[in-house]
Amino acid sequence: MKILGVTSCPTGIAHTYMAAEALEKEAKARGYEVKVETQGSIGIENEITEEDLEGATVVIITKETAIKGQDRFKGIPIV
Repeated sequence: MKILGVTSCPTGIAHTYMAAEALEKEAKARGYEVKVETQGSIGIENEITEEDLEGATVVIITKETAIKGQDRFKGIPIV
């Protein structure tokens, strides 16, 4: 399984990175491939690329604010 994630919170500091770390830790523990993009106060980090989108099983979005680029996940189930 290949999981993509995007995390974001209003200040883009603590919760953004805590959520990313939790998603990565659990996915790896289950043997899944995972990449998590963070959208915080310093901008987008670990940006999901076109190559990352290929073969993705699901996108997990944890957000308290609107995320940039959600349209790129068209055709991939979003949780």
